[in-house]
Amino acid sequence: MNNINEAIAAFPIETAQNGSLTESRPYGNGHINDTFLLRCETPEKSEKKFILQRMNHTIFKNPPQLMENVVHVTQYLRKSILSQGGDPNRETLNVLQTRDGADWFQDSSQNYWRLFPFIERSVCLEKAESEKDFYDSAVAFGNFQKQLADFPVEILHETIPNFHNTASRFADFQKAVAEGDQARIALAQAEIAFALERQKETSVLVNLLAEGALPLRVTHNDTKLNNILFDADTHKALCIIDLDTVMPGLSLYDFGDSIRFGANTGAEDETDLSKVGLDLSLFEAFTKGYLEGCAGRLTAKETELLPMGAKLMTYECGIRFLADFLTGDHYFKIHRDHHNLDRARTQFQLVADMEAKWQDMTAIVKKYTNPA
Repeated sequence: MNNINEAIAAFPIETAQNGSLTESRPYGNGHINDTFLLRCETPEKSEKKFILQRMNHTIFKNPPQLMENVVHVTQYLRKSILSQGGDPNRETLNVLQTRDGADWFQDSSQNYWRLFPFIERSVCLEKAESEKDFYDSAVAFGNFQKQLADFPVEILHETIPNFHNTASRFADFQKAVAEGDQARIALAQAEIAFALERQKETSVLVNLLAEGALPLRVTHNDTKLNNILFDADTHKALCIIDLDTVMPGLSLYDFGDSIRFGANTGAEDETDLSKVGLDLSLFEAFTKGYLEGCAGRLTAKETELLPMGAKLMTYECGIRFLADFLTGDHYFKIHRDHHNLDRARTQFQLVADMEAKWQDMTAIVKKYTNPA
């Protein structure tokens, strides 16, 4: 990245306290932003590390507004963690300012950059290594809801409009069916029919929000397991990361996306659909952890609709994959022919399995809503 040195110079990385920069290298495997690990050697010969990121302003059209959201939320979390006797330097991200006192830097090529302290002794898991990992992630995301339950959500910007508005996503899908590649449409007739059969459900949550039956909350909107840092020593969930999509939304979005990603018995792009289904043990572990983490801050209606959140987030992801396939694979990166169609089929298979296990899902939610 040609402008990384320009960005490094904009932040107070090399200081008397931090010492001299000894390394800057690409870090992690994120698909959206460009991330770099910076190392400094202090005068005492110890090490200070930072995470420098170039924000993707193609996807996030207004990085200053995005950073406003991140700063508001992390500062609020910092106060909440301090009040509970926690360590805000490890349990939330902390935005470091530029030498000019700004929360972000724009370079001469109009790229936007930000800087965080590196959280030492932390690890990121790409998938749950045990049921306990998934449970711990649920407690973390539930606790995120609890900590931000009284946050003034109206001050947050919608960084990606209608991001989890399933009815709006369905309209995009309909447009793709009407205007997409005819050969691809012919190939995906079964998947198109599956999606169309469930149109009525697409507006369930947005209608309840509009009616005031569900509260608008601060939501993460990308609650995959790999967006949590775990403590390397205790293996406990430590810190929620990747806050780019933090904005107003529904708690059901966060619950549902976690289930979609983490309780699937198959890979997201599995071609053998016999391997794809809902792992009820993982669904139960996450439900238990999420409700414990929320600590009573969800309404009765939110809790009742947790299975619908799981189903709709999975369905929504499926129609997004399918729409992208029909229109030429412009949004999601693909690694083989028909990759997005495979992804859509996997999501729809998971939806179908959720429908088959609906009574079990609702019974699990009731079990942990009213624990014995």
